[in-house]
Order: sequence, then C-alpha cells, then structure tokens
Amino acid sequence: MGVEGCTKFIKYLLFFLNFIFWLAGGVILGVALWLRHEPQITSLLNQDFQGSPPPQTFYISAHILIAVGAVMMVVGFLGCYGAIQESQCLLGTFFACLVILFACEVAAGIWGFMNRDLLAKELMTHYDSVYDKAMTQSVTTTDKSQGPAQVLKVFHETLNCCGKGDGTMGLTRITDLFGVTEICPSSGTTVNCHTRIKALFSDKMYLIGIAVLVVAVIMIFEMIFSMVLCCGIRNSPVY
Repeated sequence: MGVEGCTKFIKYLLFFLNFIFWLAGGVILGVALWLRHEPQITSLLNQDFQGSPPPQTFYISAHILIAVGAVMMVVGFLGCYGAIQESQCLLGTFFACLVILFACEVAAGIWGFMNRDLLAKELMTHYDSVYDKAMTQSVTTTDKSQGPAQVLKVFHETLNCCGKGDGTMGLTRITDLFGVTEICPSSGTTVNCHTRIKALFSDKMYLIGIAVLVVAVIMIFEMIFSMVLCCGIRNSPVY
C-alpha cells in the first residue's frame, strides 16, 4: 500500500504535471534546435565579412535553451518516477533541481528582458557596416559580385528588404536601376532591412517568452505538490 486520500490524488496530479513538464522540456529543446538551424537566421549569421564575424549572441542563447530543454526532460522523468514510486529521496532531489532550474529561469528571463533588443541592434550594426562598404565598392569598382556586395545580397534576398532606412532604400533602388549597383532583391520590395531585422527577432522572442512563462507556472505547482507528497509519504502509517 501507499499513500491514500488527497495525498494519492496529489501523487497522480504530480505525475501528470511532471509529464507535462517533460513534454515542455522537449518543446523548448525542439524550438531551440529549430532556432539554431532556422534557414533565415543561419544564412544571416553565417556571413563572415572580411574577418569581422557576425554577432553570436543569438547562437549562445540558443545553445543555452538547448541545454535547459535537455535538463528539463531529465528532471521531468525524475519527478514522474519519484511520484509513482513514492520515493522521498527522489522527490527531494526533484524539488532541489526544480529550485535551481526556477532560479536560472528567472535570471535568464530578467537578462533576456533587459537585452531583448541587443541581438537586433548587433545585426543591424553588422548590416550597416556591410552596406556602407558594399555601396563604396560598387561605385569605385566594376566587380559587383564579390566581397561586401555578395554578403549584402544575401541579407536582401533572405529578408526581402533593401537599405538601412527608407532613404537609403530609395537611393539603392535608383543605383540598381542605372546599373551602378546590383544589390536590391528582384522582388521589388518596399521594406527597409532595419524594419525586417527587428520584426524577425521580435517574432522569435515572442515564442520563447510564451514557452518560458508556461514552464514557470508548471514549475511552481510542481514544487508545491512535491513537498506536499513528501510530507504525505513521511506521515503515512504504511511507511
């Protein structure tokens, strides 16, 4: 025999929540892997220009999320097994892991909120540098398919944009029209690249924010239920 009454209900509820937690870890792991290998972002962040590497903040964040997702899956399995086996040792270990994970998640959330625009700014700065050098090269040389012009073309074709702002977009379209440059995408876009870059990463951060909020709520309930179940197991007459 094991625990009875309300404690038995909490036991199966904790198992269910841990199963959801395990699934959430799998979702975060999957989202992080998708972000790490998402074609648009990969094509932009792989553009190494004249020894000046593109910003790596996004990849660092993605690797952290991959590690968090993997740890969550392990901890979720530990919680499921500890609840079913009614093991105080496993449940205590599970609770300690949850506290550490929750503290790390809060710290990561604060850092992410404070630096939510950092990656977009870094990528825009990298883009501006490439744009200026590409325009200078296109005006001063006849070779428009190498170096900065080639890197800039990847930005424009990937994001379907052109120019740093509306003014530079119009200027670049004019120079393309007269054959001075060959930079803007053939689709004839009317959106500048700063706007596209901001939209690109704000969409990704929105998905991550939802996932983190859901996981945080689940973790709070799991910490409460794991302690209640531990107390119920210790006070049960069959132990």
